[in-house]
Amino acid sequence: MKKLYLCMLTTSLFYTGFAQHYDTIPLQQDTLQTFAIQHLQEVVVTAQPRAYVVDQVSSSLRLLTPIQKIPQNIQVISGDLIRDQQLSLLGPAIIRDISGATWLEHWSMYTRINMRGARAAEFRDGMNVTSNWGPLSIDMDLVDRIEFVKGPAGFMMSNGEPSGILNIVTKKPTGKSSQELSLMIGSFDLYRAAIDLDGAFDKKHRLLYRFNLVGHTENDFRPYMFQQRVSVHPVLTYRIDEKTTFTAAYTQQVVNMADVGSPYAFSPKTYADLPRSFTLAEPGLEPTHIRDQNLFLYLHHQLSPSWKLTVQSAYFHYYQQGSDLWPASLDSVGNMIRSVYNFDVLSEYAFGQFFLNGEMFTGNIRHRILAGVDVGDKQNWYDWSQHHELDTKQHPFSIYQPVYGRPANGLPVFDRSKSIRQRAGTNTINQSYTGLYVQDEMGFWNDVLRITLAARYTDVHQSDYGTKYQASKLTPRVGISVSVDKQTHVYALFDQSFLPQSGLLRGGKSPKPQTGNNLELGIKKDWFQGQWRTTASLYRIMKNGLLLPDPDTAENPNGLYSLQIGQSRTRGAELDIRGNLTQALQMILNYAYTEAEITKDVDPKKLGQPIPGNARDVVNGWLTYIIQRGKLKGFGLSAGFSYQHHRSSWEGFWETTTPKMPLPDYFRMDAGLSWEHEHLRLNLTLNNVLNSYLYSGSPYSNFYYWQAEAPRNFRLGITYRL
Repeated sequence: MKKLYLCMLTTSLFYTGFAQHYDTIPLQQDTLQTFAIQHLQEVVVTAQPRAYVVDQVSSSLRLLTPIQKIPQNIQVISGDLIRDQQLSLLGPAIIRDISGATWLEHWSMYTRINMRGARAAEFRDGMNVTSNWGPLSIDMDLVDRIEFVKGPAGFMMSNGEPSGILNIVTKKPTGKSSQELSLMIGSFDLYRAAIDLDGAFDKKHRLLYRFNLVGHTENDFRPYMFQQRVSVHPVLTYRIDEKTTFTAAYTQQVVNMADVGSPYAFSPKTYADLPRSFTLAEPGLEPTHIRDQNLFLYLHHQLSPSWKLTVQSAYFHYYQQGSDLWPASLDSVGNMIRSVYNFDVLSEYAFGQFFLNGEMFTGNIRHRILAGVDVGDKQNWYDWSQHHELDTKQHPFSIYQPVYGRPANGLPVFDRSKSIRQRAGTNTINQSYTGLYVQDEMGFWNDVLRITLAARYTDVHQSDYGTKYQASKLTPRVGISVSVDKQTHVYALFDQSFLPQSGLLRGGKSPKPQTGNNLELGIKKDWFQGQWRTTASLYRIMKNGLLLPDPDTAENPNGLYSLQIGQSRTRGAELDIRGNLTQALQMILNYAYTEAEITKDVDPKKLGQPIPGNARDVVNGWLTYIIQRGKLKGFGLSAGFSYQHHRSSWEGFWETTTPKMPLPDYFRMDAGLSWEHEHLRLNLTLNNVLNSYLYSGSPYSNFYYWQAEAPRNFRLGITYRL
């Protein structure tokens, strides 16, 4: 059997082009001691039946302090919760598990999550992979957990939005032998199969493996839309000696799908003016093809019982060849000319990280030290230089009486004889950065009081569409955490971030980076020996140095210059409750109040206006009840909801002649049934139980656009595990 697993792993690596595509080698994981203490400890948590409470962050977040004692709001979506909710991709269902998170309209292969007034940066195993268009949504069968860090995180990144990050932690070897096969069917011709193999190649458990393979195909509630995906994720961990471990992890996702703009609907009148099944897509359009792959290498060495060295690096390669549908024109009676642009992307990212974790004492003061270096290089090439109009003025496409299969101007044929690098021209976004940081968490009076002092210096060189600029900044971090008792901890935090900006000020000067300052207060409490947990926090984020259009027409006749006097303020309150209320009942309940508004602008009328893309009130919940005894033992019921009130659209980001119209409140309800006995588990999930017409969108030009979520739909899964 071990030879069979080795053969499967080797064949998969060969098939996915492991050796062919990677000339650069990366690195990540923990030493033997940390591997045993921390990494395997994570597995114990997530391996227990339906563990919604996680005590320790993953090693990729670098912090060795338990979550409850970290002076920051950090929430973790465990692997058990992902399985309970039958999540296949990072999408709208995931946000209900985190207070204040909102999911916004997006290209159909990406996921954008906002919280605390701005976009949350997406990390993969500790690497910042966020880009303007991306990254590709990861298949959730490759994911062990998702860690949400609210507000700036100087120990991970300082150059970015101060709203926070989400760190997706992929599956790694656990040292325990298990084999799992999952099958799923569902609405819209959904068929899905996944295998998860975990174990060791030798009796001494020095060479460990984890192998995940997923196949996914489904159509859509809109015609001519589909997605086919194959994902593979092999991982090897080698325990070199008692102090050193080395891990290599490779991921490849291959996707074929419909035109990336086809999920959007448009109307000159209002939102949701068309049937939910409306689409601009045409049969016969070439599908969009995506190949996304990455390689991680991790080396962990225990220098001593108290000090650990981690070296890790990663290489990402993303290739997309596709198209994007968007209106070239839309009149008041619904006659549209549809334009198809080629949408080709090439992205290459390389990262390196080197950091030390250690613990020492000066007298009775315990010091928990974190220090390191981060380097990264992101290169993106885009080509959307070609377009083709499907319709003509004499024969437009009617959104109210659509006819498909006969576009008046035929289907597009794009010239891709040259590489994307050659076709992109100045359509590139490149960034390279170096960060140096040090953090000391000091513990007083047997760790009752903890004071964190930290600083990070980051130097960034960036080029946006041919405009080059550079920025560097030292960002401090100060945190205080006090243990009132073993179950209760209060904290305060001050943290900073900065965001380089491209633009031009009067006199040809370049703008300074935008800065973000976060003040946060919170209390964390465990109940009933840690069975369930509450976190409450208050925060205020000030963003200074925002760029605004220079209104002086005499000094700025062509609209080239900006003024750097803008300011925004986001403040709010968050409450997260999760865990086991009883042995049979697990619960997630959260609420967030977010007030994000403009506080400085050259136009007084804009003061107090909401920042686009947020919701003021967000309430979410999820309950799972499992019968513990009797003939129905193992039978479970689940139900969840997500409610958003006072949503703001994207209209603040572009000019529009369409009157601004608020988005309606959002309410979604899901439910599920499950049964588990020994090695077998059955799951039935019903999404959007009320069959509500759910969407997000915005005014744009002279029309409204929106992207709808699926109507009521089901998923039935069966899992067999040894």
